[in-house]
Amino acid sequence: MKFNYKARTRAGKIETGVIEASSEEAAALILQKYNIFVTSLEEQKTQRFFLSNIKFERKISKKDLAIFFRQLSVMLESRVPVVQSLSSLAGQTSKSNFKKVILDISSLVEEGVLLSEALAAHPKIFDSFYINLVKSGEASGNIAGAFNYISEHIERDNDIVVQVKQAMIYPAFVISVLFIVIGIIIAEVVPKIADLIKESNTQPPLFTVLMLKFYKFLENYWWALLAGIFLLISAAFFYFRTETGKRNLNRISLKIPLIGNILKKVFLTRFCGNISTLMVAGISINRALKITEDTVNNVVYKEIIMAVEKEVSEGERISSALAKHKDYFPSFVIQMIKVGEETGKLDKTLIEVVNFYQKDVKRAVDLFSTLIEPILIIFLGAIVAMLAVSVLAPLYGALGTI
Repeated sequence: MKFNYKARTRAGKIETGVIEASSEEAAALILQKYNIFVTSLEEQKTQRFFLSNIKFERKISKKDLAIFFRQLSVMLESRVPVVQSLSSLAGQTSKSNFKKVILDISSLVEEGVLLSEALAAHPKIFDSFYINLVKSGEASGNIAGAFNYISEHIERDNDIVVQVKQAMIYPAFVISVLFIVIGIIIAEVVPKIADLIKESNTQPPLFTVLMLKFYKFLENYWWALLAGIFLLISAAFFYFRTETGKRNLNRISLKIPLIGNILKKVFLTRFCGNISTLMVAGISINRALKITEDTVNNVVYKEIIMAVEKEVSEGERISSALAKHKDYFPSFVIQMIKVGEETGKLDKTLIEVVNFYQKDVKRAVDLFSTLIEPILIIFLGAIVAMLAVSVLAPLYGALGTI
């Protein structure tokens, strides 16, 4: 992309021009390298065909980032220059958007920008957690180690997310099949049943009457049903995007039987994993809590971490601060953190907690999968039985009149 810029030099002279970069942040960093203070920066507007604006780009996944940081760590440990390493990794990736980002980072580093600042030019991909770890690596001279920490952290986090997603596949599949079956019955079977009842002049059972009325409603007011569903989904979507709605959704999700327990363990694993990774990289506990607060996507835990960070900054121990939130931080976690504080090995103790909860999340997901299967089978059986009664009862009634 090309940007028109207006800037002021150290001497106070006004300069204008055009600069090419992958993003507005990257363009600003390049200009700052030359001691030019940007006052205005606008992307050049070019006329394009309508279809040329449509881009089909694959999302940069956590797995992509883990591989990127792992390979970059190995190359830097082998004394391969940063710019050369980045150029090599850009050539290996199959995603054009990720390749463009890596090349932009490479060009910024080649211009003399710090690697952490070059990564920060793409905040949608590299969040504050990654940036602070890289800054720590730059300060300590162990940048390869910092990339290795990040890679291991992403892999741990991704393993948990994959386990939870896999547990949701079966329920989603069963419910989808159920709706398809109901749709087929309503569209194909119910009209024939209605004709049969009229011809036989019999009194159908309650389930059949309700199903026929629902079919009649769909036949006349299907547009109203679709509009109602659309409005309901839209209202829920906009409500849960507000601060109040998001907070309520987060609180409710943590109280759902089985699922809430799994979500709590996932957040505990992420919390302990984040703090441990940041502390191993040499970041203080106060700073680690602040960074973790910025990366947590659950409002409830974000508010708790914010309160804990404030108390720790005032001199209180993290275990004592967390003990005030036992509904969300179990005694096991608090005791482990307390032991880590007393022995001076908090980072290692937190990793022990992470390893425990990783296994515990897997057990919880397996238990959820085990329990949800018979529950769904009973639910599906009840729906099918009601449909069978609704369909077969009129047939028996019609045969009885013959």
